[in-house]
Amino acid sequence: MTPLQFEQLYAASWAELEALLETISKRRGRRENTLRIEHIAELYRRACGHLALARARAYPAYLVERLERVTSDAHQAIYYRGELGVGRLKRLLGRDFPAAVRAHAGYVWVAAAVLMLPGVILGLLVHWRPELVLSLVDAATVAQFDAMYGDDAKSIGHIRDADTDWSMFGYYIQHNIGITFQCFAGGLLLGVGSLFYMAYNGAVLGGIAGYVTERGFGPTFYSFVATHSAFELTAIVLSGAAGMRLGHAIWVPGRHTRVQSLVIAARESIVIIYGAALLLLLAAGVEAFWSSAGAVPHWLKYTVATVCWTAVIAYLSLQGRSAS
Repeated sequence: MTPLQFEQLYAASWAELEALLETISKRRGRRENTLRIEHIAELYRRACGHLALARARAYPAYLVERLERVTSDAHQAIYYRGELGVGRLKRLLGRDFPAAVRAHAGYVWVAAAVLMLPGVILGLLVHWRPELVLSLVDAATVAQFDAMYGDDAKSIGHIRDADTDWSMFGYYIQHNIGITFQCFAGGLLLGVGSLFYMAYNGAVLGGIAGYVTERGFGPTFYSFVATHSAFELTAIVLSGAAGMRLGHAIWVPGRHTRVQSLVIAARESIVIIYGAALLLLLAAGVEAFWSSAGAVPHWLKYTVATVCWTAVIAYLSLQGRSAS
């Protein structure tokens, strides 16, 4: 089918959808909007299929842009409600976020490999030669590891300046957001920045693990990180994947200009960043109030960690499939 035949066959459906959306935008009445929503949803699903075909067949840019515009407007009309954000949050967690992660699975797997492989390699090297940890962090930080995870540690995982779990909660949020922002924003450097920050942070995490293991602090350290890492490491990987999506859009814009391709990629990946931010918030809470609890036995922390890792993997793999 030629682009002209494609347009002639489906243009009436697109025009009808555009007209309905224009009518809704002019009329503020919620009841009037609801009366049209089912028909708009049907037209929207068709237009999404047409958009996928147009992209796959590399049809002219004006056709793809029209379909992108009308599907975006229809999505807003269908899924916008005035629930003070509660409904949107439910849709984000119940469908949009895990679906976006699955749609970008290739980037996610690459990001996970880039984070984990340097971590494993540096962990083994530092365990073999502990002095190598000084090539990753300074001596003051190394001494802090001894204080945080050593046998005489007053509060597991607490930095020296923090007196309470609430102080650590704020510190973890600030620290984790900084890492994930680097991994995501680094994508603007043609994706190279995301790869660099993922590899660097993986190397540092692995080096720390290797050092504390060699020092004999392994049981305390691993029971501390086991639970919150399910959320924290997942958020870092997803942020890196979203950054690589941006970089790929700049490298390979296809039939779009690089700016247009970047805008499309940002629109697709921002949902992942929203979800990653929520995971970071959850990770900070778990790390501050559960992971650091010295009275909780190691076996219980590992049990809860197993539940958390299983829940995260199942959620991202299965949640929202029926709705999709």
